[in-house]
Amino acid sequence: MNPTSYSTDPASVNCLSESSIIPASSLPISGTSAPQAATGLLTVASAVVEMLSDLGVKHAFGVSGGAIGPIWATLEQSPIEVLHFRHEGGASFAATESYFANGRPVVVFATTGPGITNALTGLFAAKWDGAKVIFISGATTAGKRGRWACQETSSYAMPIEGIFTSGKLFDFATTLESADQLPEIARRLAIGLAQPGGFVAHLNLPTAIQMGLLNASLPKVNFSRSLVTVSEDRVAECAQLLSAGSFAIWVGFGARGAAAEIRQLAEATGAAVMCSPRGKGIFPEDLPQFVGVTGIGGHESVFTYMREHRPVHTLVLGTRLSELTSFWNPTMLPSGSFIHVDIDAEVPGVAYPSAETVSIQSEIGLFLQALLKHFPASGCSTPPSLPRPEIERIAPTQATPVRPVVLFDAVQKFIVEGSDALVMADAGNAISWTTNRLSFNRPGCYRVSTGWGSMGHFATGVVGAALSRAGKAVAIVGDGAMLMNNEVSTAVKYRIPAVWIILNDSSYNMCEQGMTLQGFKGVDTQIPQTDFAKIAAGLGADGCRVETEADLYLALATAMASTVPFVVDVVIDAKQPAPIGGRVQSLSSQGATKPNSSLWE
Repeated sequence: MNPTSYSTDPASVNCLSESSIIPASSLPISGTSAPQAATGLLTVASAVVEMLSDLGVKHAFGVSGGAIGPIWATLEQSPIEVLHFRHEGGASFAATESYFANGRPVVVFATTGPGITNALTGLFAAKWDGAKVIFISGATTAGKRGRWACQETSSYAMPIEGIFTSGKLFDFATTLESADQLPEIARRLAIGLAQPGGFVAHLNLPTAIQMGLLNASLPKVNFSRSLVTVSEDRVAECAQLLSAGSFAIWVGFGARGAAAEIRQLAEATGAAVMCSPRGKGIFPEDLPQFVGVTGIGGHESVFTYMREHRPVHTLVLGTRLSELTSFWNPTMLPSGSFIHVDIDAEVPGVAYPSAETVSIQSEIGLFLQALLKHFPASGCSTPPSLPRPEIERIAPTQATPVRPVVLFDAVQKFIVEGSDALVMADAGNAISWTTNRLSFNRPGCYRVSTGWGSMGHFATGVVGAALSRAGKAVAIVGDGAMLMNNEVSTAVKYRIPAVWIILNDSSYNMCEQGMTLQGFKGVDTQIPQTDFAKIAAGLGADGCRVETEADLYLALATAMASTVPFVVDVVIDAKQPAPIGGRVQSLSSQGATKPNSSLWE
């Protein structure tokens, strides 16, 4: 089944009456793990799992617990592959990256109380990054609520708004109190999963409801949608604006499905191309029209281009131009206007509210296909003087500890250019170094989170990505993130060939360097020295510790050849400044710099 193409006829959905559900206490079966009772009737848990399978779900990630036992057991006996994680947050991050690896919606499951709250950070990341994730959780049975039930999940013990209701986090959320709700829930989930962009839902099931019986199966729920685009007249207006003077193309993650059209437009018009950190690889970074990456870890060549070749218009494709993409820097303003194309009509104009913005709500590929009709393939040649990112490659020596630039040059050679692995960068200096030093020439080969930006996102997300792409995924993470949240043990259990490259500098080094640049001295950011290779071995994974630059090549080659989870623990020179100046300057503009101190002191 295509997970983004459903077709539903609401008239065919038959609601079940309350009389069609039999309480779990009256079931003529022993135990609660059977997906179907001896009577042959379908349980609510089985109906929910069957619904999820029909919606295209292939994987469920989570942590078990008594209150979610019936759902968990039913999932285990279904065609959906179930992976038991070590933390609900890790399961949520892995689900996010599983979705981006194969485009299929993913289930996260958790028990009551702390199971739910533990999952929320990863679910916020799914929401901000635009993943499609369905969260299934347990709730305290109605008759036990308000009586200090273990891990009580009810309005007596937890806030309801925003966690169990639709809002800022969940596009759709509800608590199932009756089987009558299932047809409408199935319809809403199908519509949400078929819509463009992300969709994060929460289905909360009281324990007693899960093992109730239905007298009838749910009908299949399908839904189809048409892609959103604008009129030909509107496209012609945009073409006229772009033809009136020079223009640049600013590419974001939301344009990843239109890589061919973006390249065709750039080659037909000679437009300069820049990208957000999340948009790396959509337009090949080795082409002469690529002027660099914007935002955190970005390239000075972008600013050189904007100062020396300021475009009349900038065509923005699939990026919110958020802080870590633009830092809201006025240097990035075109002399005329932004022409901002996004599937979400609320995005254009938000990042630069004072700038003139032409807002286009459209699926980007369709818009570009229509726009290309106005620019023949024999368009102008590439301007010869466009600035380009300057990355000086540095040969390894016997130096210890390892200089970050040497590590990333080795990653470029052995992983980016020497394999088809997906590279993922965690929050902290890892994101800055990776975005700045690595160069990608194909879409879908790089992942970073510049929205929610959680530490540990990719220390856990790498497991979901490697599983769902059935191949290597490499997470570049700091030691602080790795200590905070990782799923090496989960990868070992399921023999998932994830690779972790750890920037081990015994500190929260982005915080250390950033606070120094902000003028705050003497803050404690140190972490006791950790041997992650030994920890990996203790967890059942393979690994090695790299203390000199000369050992990098063998370590990376061994990691990439390994068929089991592998940790490369690299002792990094903490004194080498990471390319985080833009982030610090943004914080300074928000008042986060010590008064009367130099930003670069």
